[in-house]
Amino acid sequence: MLMRTDPFRDLDRLAQQLVGTASRPAAMPIDAYRDGDSFVVHLDLPGVEPGSIDVTVEKNVLTVHGERGRSAPEGAEMIVAERPEGRFSRQLFLGESLDTESLDATYEDGVVTIRIPVAERAKPRKVEVTRGAREPVAIGS
Repeated sequence: MLMRTDPFRDLDRLAQQLVGTASRPAAMPIDAYRDGDSFVVHLDLPGVEPGSIDVTVEKNVLTVHGERGRSAPEGAEMIVAERPEGRFSRQLFLGESLDTESLDATYEDGVVTIRIPVAERAKPRKVEVTRGAREPVAIGS
């Protein structure tokens, strides 16, 4: 399950209904999928300095914070300002089957990629079937 941490989301929806436009654009869109023995998350954070990105895991909650400053120099007159700025945050609730101790995070071309391996205990394994206390019987041979 994914959760966008934003206490102003309901106010934004109300403003959008009253004015007809969104007051704040979505700041950190994500894609998440399983690829073999890993769970992969991509988060879009273009224009964010890598040093301002924080990735933390507490229990089964993965949290990503990033910060983007103003693009115009101090004192410039803004004509259009649609790109979000400030501090952004997303949370992802992880299942117990993931190995959060071994996750890896990289940042390239404005995208944070997080790889979380599936825990060994959650991977499929073959169980040997025996006949009573006698010799093992091969299944599928």
